[in-house]
Amino acid sequence: MTNETRSGSAGRHPEPADGAGEFNRRVIAGFRADGGTVGGELAGMPLLLLTVVGARSGEPRTTPLVHLADGGRLVVFASNGGSERDPAWYRNLVAHPEVTVEVGTERYPALAAPVDPAEHDALWARQIAAQPQFAGFRTPARTVPLVALTRV
Repeated sequence: MTNETRSGSAGRHPEPADGAGEFNRRVIAGFRADGGTVGGELAGMPLLLLTVVGARSGEPRTTPLVHLADGGRLVVFASNGGSERDPAWYRNLVAHPEVTVEVGTERYPALAAPVDPAEHDALWARQIAAQPQFAGFRTPARTVPLVALTRV
């Protein structure tokens, strides 16, 4: 999933930018149209939409992400599908940690913060237990950053 979006008209959600993949456009549209659920190959996955401010552009960027509930916060995984590089959404929220989360039918502001290293491995293990495909996203060369999203 990519994270490129463009701001829409005032009061509207950011819209996928021209460079965003068609897959993400469909996921975002389906998520919003169906009250926070999606079908197809992502059916049943715990998805949220994360909107961050672009580090260079200053424009809102939205990406669909799998999340793990952890108490009063949601944890997302900057796996980038196993790439050696962090995803753009992660670089953006490092620069601008004030984000917007859409989960289910709720939309709220949140603060994004890297997960404490002492919690990292336990949370990663929980995610792999919930979704075994995540095991392939971590390589010896790169530990996947985990980000806690806390409602403000």
